[in-house]
Amino acid sequence: MRIRKGDTVLVISGRDRGRKGKVRLSFPRKEEVVVEGINVVKRHARPIQGARQAGIIQTEAPIYVSKLMLICPRCGKPTRVGFKTLPDKKVRLCRKCGEVID
Repeated sequence: MRIRKGDTVLVISGRDRGRKGKVRLSFPRKEEVVVEGINVVKRHARPIQGARQAGIIQTEAPIYVSKLMLICPRCGKPTRVGFKTLPDKKVRLCRKCGEVID
């Protein structure tokens, strides 16, 4: 998967289009990630004995990776992700400036 935990991303489609956030969780098998402040949904929750308050709780739901674009840490622009194999490992590249992201 091209987007990993800790990356800053830009939402390119959906109701949160144009917003930026940091990836908190990643689910590679489903190709989904949870981004801070993006795709916030309301859940109706029942109380749990001594653990949780009842009511309407706002949580961040996973969003598909295809709706996100990585923001390059060096040039600060949304970019596609390329890969390059170095002698010791495989690294991600910014397609705009050519900088190694990892």
